[in-house]
Amino acid sequence: MAGQMIIRIDAKTKSKLNQLAKSEGKTSSQIVRELIGEYIQERDIGAYIDDLWDRIGNKLRERGVVEADIQRAIKELRLTKE
Repeated sequence: MAGQMIIRIDAKTKSKLNQLAKSEGKTSSQIVRELIGEYIQERDIGAYIDDLWDRIGNKLRERGVVEADIQRAIKELRLTKE
């Protein structure tokens, strides 16, 4: 379910936003939703990290690496650190 948000902007900015949105065949609400979505995507480090792990996992699977290989590599690395 969509929620509402009330923002306050000056009349000149609102008018310009409406004009630009209309020129793109969109509403000002659509533009604001897109901008908020982009803002969140750019700053949501958790989603970025999740995506990074997914890409790493996919690359490892493509190369035939299995969980046992990873566990062995971690164990070997830890032994060299001691």
